[in-house]
Amino acid sequence: MQFIVCIKQVPETTDVRIDPKTNTLMREGVVSIINPFDMYAIEEAVRLKERVGGKVTAISMGPPQAEAALREAIAMGVDTGILLSDRAFAGSDTWATSYTLSRAIRKIGEFGVILCGKQASDGDTAQVGPGMATHLDLPQVTYVRKIETIDDKHLVAERLLESGFEVIDIQLPCLLTVVKEINEPRLPSLKGKMAAKKAEIVKWTAQDLGAESEKIGLNGSPTKVVKIFTPQPRQGGKVLKGEPSEIVPQLVQELRDIVLGSAS
Repeated sequence: MQFIVCIKQVPETTDVRIDPKTNTLMREGVVSIINPFDMYAIEEAVRLKERVGGKVTAISMGPPQAEAALREAIAMGVDTGILLSDRAFAGSDTWATSYTLSRAIRKIGEFGVILCGKQASDGDTAQVGPGMATHLDLPQVTYVRKIETIDDKHLVAERLLESGFEVIDIQLPCLLTVVKEINEPRLPSLKGKMAAKKAEIVKWTAQDLGAESEKIGLNGSPTKVVKIFTPQPRQGGKVLKGEPSEIVPQLVQELRDIVLGSAS
């Protein structure tokens, strides 16, 4: 069985730069790491391979430097890394990103399970995984904290809820997004690091994927950042002093002035 894990390289620091022309995050030349939630997806994909056999393919979409993230995934036990890198992908929102990743998965062919982290630390939308499932017309389970059983036709997973969890039996192929409760990511072994260093990373462009130009990158993104600005600092509140009998009339007057002022 083939397992596909989608990973993203994100800035390691909060000191990020924004392109003033496109209002999108500038990733090239920024110190980056694998998105923390994706580390759990990598670990779970490798565990599933060890459990039922098969292979794990990692996919990442980003600039050339994202190759480092794929090599780290290979060091953890992933078999193959595929980098989707093309200037045409720049500025993609979650819809365009999920479309591009789904095109790559269609190109790969048969698979059993797609795994993703629940969300990326630089966007926190949690939309790319479900978006891929929609593009590929796959059943999905989000916020998975445990995979109980798996065979060639289905798996049983525990889905984390605000007040507990639910058990879902889902047919394969399917897509899962995982939370940190699912496992503890392993440290790369020396053997894994050597394999990662020698591994050949497959690189695909928009043309390789047969992606429609109007569905990728900034032009293919339904949502766009119109303006980025730093909020004005809040002014300090007003402190009323005195006995309760003195403060209450003052407070009522203050509220009355605010309400009447906003109404006018």
